[in-house]
Amino acid sequence: MFNGRVDKLRDLFIGLDKKVPILGGHKVIPINFDNAATTPVFKQVINKIIEASEDYGSIGRGLGQKSEFSTAVYHECRNFISDFFKAPLDKYTIIFVNNTTEGINKLSNILITSKYDVVITSRMEHHSNDLPWRNKCIVDYIEVDNNGRLKIEELEEKLINYNGKVKFVSLIAASNVTGYVNDLTKIAKTVHKYGAKLIVDGAQIVAHKRIYMTSNQELENIDFLVFSAHKMYAPFGSGAIVGLNTYFNDVEPDIKGGGTVEAVLDYSEIWLQTPEKNEAGSPNFFGAVALVEGIKELEKIGYDKIEKHEKEILSKTLEGMKVIPKIINYGDLENYEDRLGITVFNIEGIYNAEVAKILAEYKAIAVRQGAFCAHPYVRRLLHLSDEEATAYLTNSNLKMQGMVRVSFGIYNSIEEVNIFLNTIEWISNNISKF
Repeated sequence: MFNGRVDKLRDLFIGLDKKVPILGGHKVIPINFDNAATTPVFKQVINKIIEASEDYGSIGRGLGQKSEFSTAVYHECRNFISDFFKAPLDKYTIIFVNNTTEGINKLSNILITSKYDVVITSRMEHHSNDLPWRNKCIVDYIEVDNNGRLKIEELEEKLINYNGKVKFVSLIAASNVTGYVNDLTKIAKTVHKYGAKLIVDGAQIVAHKRIYMTSNQELENIDFLVFSAHKMYAPFGSGAIVGLNTYFNDVEPDIKGGGTVEAVLDYSEIWLQTPEKNEAGSPNFFGAVALVEGIKELEKIGYDKIEKHEKEILSKTLEGMKVIPKIINYGDLENYEDRLGITVFNIEGIYNAEVAKILAEYKAIAVRQGAFCAHPYVRRLLHLSDEEATAYLTNSNLKMQGMVRVSFGIYNSIEEVNIFLNTIEWISNNISKF
């Protein structure tokens, strides 16, 4: 476990040891097990923002010293991301966006050119990689098995059945519900074999595993990747699309305005090339700086160490959850090597939101509850029909069904897991009190 470095890792973050109030009025250091939603902030990210603020000026819009400095730093951020993801700029573009949701919406606005275009996605997806495609084109879905893993064999079956008509396959790299990591190498080879392009929702994976856009085998390349900084320990509302530049240069931008044109005539306009044409308005300079600095901090820690540590924490949690009475676990608890540090559960006899409330109020343990912006996936894990899942909309006596999610970051510890497991066992043994 980082060779005893967890305490040192905690020192890299802001606010982890700031006490919060719990029942009884006293304050304790909280335990944050909601990292799949958003992550705490690296101190170095804030330090870098303060440093960059001293010379901040407009991006690409002036010849003043501060403007030139900020423009250069902004371009350096783009180059860093290109290098980090092995996405050479002669083939790929780096477009800064506010978050993964905006990025995938931008892709759907630009890439879909006909209502007859076919996009394959899955029932595992976050809403942000499902809703943007709906009502724009023909959308088909890969199903999940009883444990919640993708039925990868269905991908090739659908590609064969559509006989070359599939334009894009858009899949999540790792589930924000169960933590399953999808085999992107196998998926890419299958997608490219049938002439389609691969879009990857990388929001949930980029802080935990290293992703490369290119490899020695071209069929294994990723065509488009979208991710967010706030899941990489860097706030300031930023994210990025890494994608094949020809797809952006060949069509008009979806958002138009300042910074997107070479010239504007009375009745026509000449667009810049990507990425400038796809970043209308004043760029989020600090967002780009924060994103890159967050990645640099992750690199310093080392992705191999991050993976090893988070797997140890996950194993401790899952093995503990198995033996606690009245716990309903979801996902594969026997073979979990393909899972990130995420697990979901319920406690018999207590509503999921009540469990989350008890954890917060009694022990300052932050988790997430509900359906995690992945309603079709959660419904399948709960074995609910559409009618059962939506009954609460028309019956005020019912509540929306869901789960409790625990998700880990690099700074979480075995000691925190022990406190969580003891608290869950206490809740399950005292259900009548709640």
